[in-house]
Amino acid sequence: MDVDVDDFLRGLAQELRPRAGPSAELLWQRLRGVLPDLSQYPDIAVLAPRETAAHVLTFLDVLEGRLDVAEVEAPPEALEVARGFARHGIPISTLLRAHGLGHMIMLQLVQGEAAQLTGGSELNGAVATRLVAEAFEYADRGSHQVVAAYQEERESRLRRCPLPTDEAGRRIGATLDVAGTAQELADVGTDDFADLVTVDLFESLLPDGDPCPPTSQTGGRVLRRVAQRSVAEDGPGAPVATGSTHTYPAGSAPDRALTAGQPRLHHITPTDAHTWPEVHPGPGGGPPVARFQTALLLPLNARGNALGLAQFFRRSGARPFDEDDLALAQEITAIAAVHIDNARRYTWERETALALQRSLLPQRVVEQPAVETASRYLPSSDRAGVGGDWYDVIVLSGARVALVVGDVVGRGLGAAVTMGRLRTAVRAFADIDLMPDELLTRLDDVVIRLQREETTDEGELSATCLYAVYDPVSRRCSVASAGHVLPAVATPSTVDGSRPDARSADFLDMPIGPPLGLGGLPFETAQFEPAEGSLLVLWTDGLVRSRTRDVDDGRAVLRTVLTQAPDAPEQICDRLLAALLPGRPDDDVALLVARTLVLGPEHVATLDLPSDPAAVARARRFTTETLAAWGLEHLSFGAELIVSELVTNAIRYGKGPIQLRLIRHHRLTCEVFDAGSAAPHLRRARTFDEGGRGLLLVAQLAERWGTRPTREGKVIWAELTLPTERNR
Repeated sequence: MDVDVDDFLRGLAQELRPRAGPSAELLWQRLRGVLPDLSQYPDIAVLAPRETAAHVLTFLDVLEGRLDVAEVEAPPEALEVARGFARHGIPISTLLRAHGLGHMIMLQLVQGEAAQLTGGSELNGAVATRLVAEAFEYADRGSHQVVAAYQEERESRLRRCPLPTDEAGRRIGATLDVAGTAQELADVGTDDFADLVTVDLFESLLPDGDPCPPTSQTGGRVLRRVAQRSVAEDGPGAPVATGSTHTYPAGSAPDRALTAGQPRLHHITPTDAHTWPEVHPGPGGGPPVARFQTALLLPLNARGNALGLAQFFRRSGARPFDEDDLALAQEITAIAAVHIDNARRYTWERETALALQRSLLPQRVVEQPAVETASRYLPSSDRAGVGGDWYDVIVLSGARVALVVGDVVGRGLGAAVTMGRLRTAVRAFADIDLMPDELLTRLDDVVIRLQREETTDEGELSATCLYAVYDPVSRRCSVASAGHVLPAVATPSTVDGSRPDARSADFLDMPIGPPLGLGGLPFETAQFEPAEGSLLVLWTDGLVRSRTRDVDDGRAVLRTVLTQAPDAPEQICDRLLAALLPGRPDDDVALLVARTLVLGPEHVATLDLPSDPAAVARARRFTTETLAAWGLEHLSFGAELIVSELVTNAIRYGKGPIQLRLIRHHRLTCEVFDAGSAAPHLRRARTFDEGGRGLLLVAQLAERWGTRPTREGKVIWAELTLPTERNR
């Protein structure tokens, strides 16, 4: 039977060979009816009939026994058609479909002729089986060869491509700026690839955009043109200006691409001019004409979020974009989309952290009699991120003031939030008048508790802090440091301060405690007495440290500026920043400059009292006389009652010695010192109770009152507002 089948197939091939041309033409017509798109490529339309004829003749050679199907080579025309598919960017799946359909149609034609010659005999089944086997092996071997030719041509074109993805990856994402990254995409895209590239991002997603922009009349989402570039410098201006917002009408090609979220290769037609800004009517109000022939529409997606749309245009007359160009542009825009999203997220976090940080820093200069202050805060450069630097000026009782500067380790929103927590804690501890070392100990406990309650991937929570308290009455400054750089102190060279611009400056010499968060280690308070008009300069290390300057060099510059600085703290801040930070700082910088003031004897009156109830009358009389001497007689009634209650409380519940002190500054402060450690507190007195109403009376008469511990005991104090202060 095999011999009969071989003889039959040989005879069949000889019978069909004279009619190979018409058979090939019929095969091509049927294939073109199934795949009509192939006719739009002129070179393929010319080659395909020749390829079909070559396949028919080669297959007949196989049937006739001239060629071994296991070693047959695909016709050169078939390989050239495969290369044409690659040149036009036609997907390889279309090539394989055309290859398979062509061979299936050829098999059907040969089987039809074989059925007529066998006449339905027993040989028919054996011939059909052999034809199918030979045809499938021929098609399979040929498919490997045409696929290899397709891939070889495609890889060759990609190697010659002017826009390799590795180069694009190096050029895109150099900054953490949204507009800058988008412009990098536009610049890369117009390097011998596209004639115009535009990048639109959704307005609601931009850090400075409107989160709820008004809906357009066409119902489309509002986009902002963040970047664009054209190779035609003398061409018409951009229809959508960079930085302006716009929408794409519903049903337009860009709108369809955004809605589907899929890249599109679009062949531009004149009708697109009505709905597409980049495709506009011709000059003189004539009919719409297409400036461009093809466009690549690529939605920008990153991390599951739709960011906007990138468009690549190629002008009329140039080689149109193909599927390979679309795949290449898709890879590049995917890289750009990730970098744009990184920049967008970073910008949002940076601006949020910066806004939070600025809202937590002092918003205005607090009026107090101890120091004259000026401050500056400078965020770091964009890539470094916002840190956790802060400063504060806290008004304390007894005309004193607390100066604070600190730095949270880390960057970003988390560091800003931690800074806010620590600043709030410092203010709370300052409100109960803790000594600097005791305050830092409490603050250290807060940081340790935060470490236990919160675990982050950015490392263990830590911070540094310097806390100083200046008393303008005693002229004593108490300082403690938790791992923070020590302040600079500039004192006037003349005793009377007649030349404030001639100073000697140096850095405070005292022990520095451990950073906050270590626990179990002590802090130490150092005290010194700065002269009137001295400058206390507190800062974070970003002021003196940079990538190009050593810390010691920065400290030397700071000392030089302070020795020649003017008297006003505001001017001193400006000079320090100009000398030390002429450009953007590498790290966040918090700077606080305080010029010390003094409350002399004319502002302070003291009276030592015995622990005897009879001393209360003496205290009231002393208060009345002092206020009269200060011209504050109108405050005598309230001040007498307050002093009477405070002295009575000290005599009844405290220990001697007892001292009354009155301080006149922006307010009138009444203080009573005693050696007792028990702090008083308000309580509700019942109807028939004989006591318990003294502190309630003090609280009603005074603007504020409180108690603070001292090394020898405690102080109970109350403040009354002066008329000039009340009228503000």
